[in-house]
Amino acid sequence: MTVIACKIETVKYIEFAWVDISAILENKRLENKKWVLYNKYRQRRLNKEPLLFLLEERNMKPIIGVIPLVDEKKESLWMLPGYFRGIEAAGGIPIMLPLTSDKGEIRQLLDTVHGILLTGGHDVNPAFYGEEPIPECGDPCRERDAMERELLGQALERDMPVLGICRGIQFLNAYLGGTLYQDLPTQHKSETEHHQKAPYDIPVHSVIINRGSGLYYLLNTDSLRVNSYHHQAIKRKAEGLEIMAISEDGLVEAVEMPDKVFVWAVQWHPEFSYQRDKNSLRIFEEFVRKCT
Repeated sequence: MTVIACKIETVKYIEFAWVDISAILENKRLENKKWVLYNKYRQRRLNKEPLLFLLEERNMKPIIGVIPLVDEKKESLWMLPGYFRGIEAAGGIPIMLPLTSDKGEIRQLLDTVHGILLTGGHDVNPAFYGEEPIPECGDPCRERDAMERELLGQALERDMPVLGICRGIQFLNAYLGGTLYQDLPTQHKSETEHHQKAPYDIPVHSVIINRGSGLYYLLNTDSLRVNSYHHQAIKRKAEGLEIMAISEDGLVEAVEMPDKVFVWAVQWHPEFSYQRDKNSLRIFEEFVRKCT
């Protein structure tokens, strides 16, 4: 059976090996409604018969899986509200994913969402890109590194929309074979502010946007003022990534995978600035639109 649409918000399902589609669509209860058929093999109970899903597109919002933030000291998973609220303001429904690197569990999670948001957080383990840690490198979260490695691999294989923020751009680059500055004050001395103090929704430096990039076409500008709160950054860009924006001091600030439906990542923090900065909101909106 062929997948015609992949939006998994089930209104009802009818479990048949074969079914007369025209008879279902003639049902009076379905008149004047826009439906999409979704066929998928899935093992249920004692058989492996395909399920036919009827999905109502009207008023359906995409579900975005958000990578959890991890606090080892408190043994807790948590979330900054800006990630959720930015997605909600753009028309999506955010859910925080569990911390797991199990292939089967991640496959099931990706069956349930329409896009992935890679959040900020811990430093990426330098071993991931073939380096030894320097003293200024923060402690990694190995569980999260393992989860994102498996999840990102499966998401890219599915060509699922992905948006990375801060650590998200760093992890994406490392996953694809690039390297990172482990500590900017040590390895990339600059007068440009990259680790601002609160409030975090205030822009502190400019980025130059590459003409021809997805970000340029979205925002229709070749420069942008952004906030900044990071001490690591892309050092050697991975193959497969195209640069969308560069900071005043030459750091990569935004990338895309042009051969994918939507894989963008930014070094700044639109989750802090989306309420006062229309361009930050437009990044969330473009991401959610691609997830629809």
